[in-house]
Amino acid sequence: MDTALLLKALGDPTRFMIFQQILSRKHCVRSLSKKLGISESAVSQHMKILREAGLVYGERCGYHIHYLPSQDVLDFLSGEFAKMKDLSFQLCREPGVCNCEFREKRIVYEYFV
Repeated sequence: MDTALLLKALGDPTRFMIFQQILSRKHCVRSLSKKLGISESAVSQHMKILREAGLVYGERCGYHIHYLPSQDVLDFLSGEFAKMKDLSFQLCREPGVCNCEFREKRIVYEYFV
């Protein structure tokens, strides 16, 4: 899975709101349109991007398609964010320490308080 593609799909505020609605219950385009106050065609266009990214899938129910979040993608994103969190914890946050790989010598500046 492409993390950048998934985050790009969720990067639009309207798509993010749509996705948040789908996390709590199944929705059809009409339901999302009324709930968010945007046109059905706009919701459909956003749903197309979310579907293509793999974030949602649809189940036909009569004439309507109800959308649900893809659990596999949510698990993948959760794992990616956990990796980012772990890397961030390993980062040296000591003031004045330069960890730049292009620096020949690591210089520690002493701060006098």
